[in-house]
Amino acid sequence: MYLENITSPADVKKIDKSDLPKLAEECREVLIDTVSENGGHLASNLGVVELTIALHRVFNSPKDKIIWDVGHQCYTHKLLTGRYSEFSTLRTQDGLSGFSNPNESEHDIFFSGHSSVSISQALGVATANSINNDKHSTIAVIGDGALTGGLAYEALNNAGRTGKNLIVILNDNEMSISKNVGSVARYLAVIRSTPRYYKLKAHTETIINKIPLIGKRLSARIYALKTRIKSYIYKSTFFEDFGFRYMGPIDGHNIDQLCEALETAKMVKEVPVLLHISTTKGKGYDFAEENPSEFHGVSKFNINTGEPIYSGKNFSSEFGELMCALASKDKRICTVTAAMSLGTGLESFKKEYPKRFFDVGIAEEHAVTFCAGLAKGGMVPVFAVYSSFLQRCFDQLVHDGTMQNLHMIIAVDRAGFVGEDGISHQGILDASLLNSVPNITVFSPSNYDELKNSFINAIYHTEGVVVVRYPRGQEKTINEENYTLIDKNYSIYSSEKAENCIVTYGKISSHACLACDRLISEGKSFFVIK
Repeated sequence: MYLENITSPADVKKIDKSDLPKLAEECREVLIDTVSENGGHLASNLGVVELTIALHRVFNSPKDKIIWDVGHQCYTHKLLTGRYSEFSTLRTQDGLSGFSNPNESEHDIFFSGHSSVSISQALGVATANSINNDKHSTIAVIGDGALTGGLAYEALNNAGRTGKNLIVILNDNEMSISKNVGSVARYLAVIRSTPRYYKLKAHTETIINKIPLIGKRLSARIYALKTRIKSYIYKSTFFEDFGFRYMGPIDGHNIDQLCEALETAKMVKEVPVLLHISTTKGKGYDFAEENPSEFHGVSKFNINTGEPIYSGKNFSSEFGELMCALASKDKRICTVTAAMSLGTGLESFKKEYPKRFFDVGIAEEHAVTFCAGLAKGGMVPVFAVYSSFLQRCFDQLVHDGTMQNLHMIIAVDRAGFVGEDGISHQGILDASLLNSVPNITVFSPSNYDELKNSFINAIYHTEGVVVVRYPRGQEKTINEENYTLIDKNYSIYSSEKAENCIVTYGKISSHACLACDRLISEGKSFFVIK
């Protein structure tokens, strides 16, 4: 066992290079065992084990800042920064967070949970380091999926002009990024990713610059000639056009190659570096490799079969079934998701109505404004989004939705407390935010029947922007005999003739009904309005 002896990244550096594949194997075993028991993000973590080991071999965390985009792939980072003994508490009350958390460790730089933010954060840290004459490195690790978020491109654009001593690692496990063609280009890619090349390059530039009178002019001309030649035989990459020094692609599961590439990236000081690595999502667990999307975020599952322990109905699946049923009768209905078709229950809709299903990537702002265009064109768009991600598109809801008085539906999943998903995913802000906006209607069902009625009312009986917010998981059982639906706006539990009233909404309604039953059993007069 290696992990039980690792109390800090310094211990990773002490392990013999030949033993690092065994450390990677042990990390994967712990990841699979723990996530199968506690739930969490599995496939993405299995894909970055070797990268994480290499990062902690080459850099000196926390002096060198490693910033994980989203943070859902930082489990191995936790194992290598002294948290192995606590790892069994992952995503449990008072246990380790499923994302990076500075309260847990000085090696976690930011609280995380949302996508496409790491490059902006890293650029800010690197800029502060420059102002303070701090020579330590700043590294952002971002996945190809997160590059569908516009914020990442805003940061790339800014960093290419201003960022130095900044390394962005692109973990490419799915998206096809255009590669340079030809044997010369492949050879140059290898050469430019080795430390020897940069040492020789720096030494040569120093010598030429020291030549009296003509040194600097000669250096500039050589650089111009080199750039022109490179443009002929080595096509400029998208990232180089942003102003980055591009390196890669590198095998993301070869620790030796990763360490060498990272050492090289450390040496580049004049421009920011983008290191492109290729990984296999779910590597080391067959079920996850075969179905990486299904094993992206999982609940408890059987290691031997890959099957979830519980696979019954929940609010998300009920929503997905309802959308399919309504769409079969109404050709105006279409659904939109921001890279969350599985999590929001829209996989069946995607298969049955592909022309009316739109996955816009991690781009919630665009999704809302895109829905506005669909609505203007006579469609009835339903945008399914987690409550915590709805925060990202507040301006679009106001300016592009309610101000235009367009009929569009926002299906807000994971509304209310979501427990083990962590502080970044709690759906506790949407109700107050949405109710501050004029010309918007908000429904908050607490069971499957209310969910169905809410969407029917939202689509066919309510004008403008309509939001239906519903909780994670299954509905709570209440005494149906005491429950009465009054109209589309509210229902009552128990008797209106009672002397005292509990007013509630959403997920907590079931708890209010149980409290009402208890109070009545104690001889008190109560009813619930929700």
